[in-house]
Amino acid sequence: MIFFDQDMTEELNLILKFPSESLLQGLKIHHDANQSVVHAAERLYAKGIISQPDGGYLTDLGIDIAEHARRIQSALAMKFN
Repeated sequence: MIFFDQDMTEELNLILKFPSESLLQGLKIHHDANQSVVHAAERLYAKGIISQPDGGYLTDLGIDIAEHARRIQSALAMKFN
């Protein structure tokens, strides 16, 4: 079975926090942030999805993933009457 595990969910949530308005904007994960966020950033950096282990900018791969993640989030957030 394929599913999003806890690490993936934390990584996707962090990717969604990157600004979508401009590729010139990034994120800085502060040392006092929740450890799950710090670890998610470190994993994303190791995977080549963000430019720094404490945030930075989305890489080209990160931009692609963010676009897909935003589409998925938007689709799943739809409410039906």
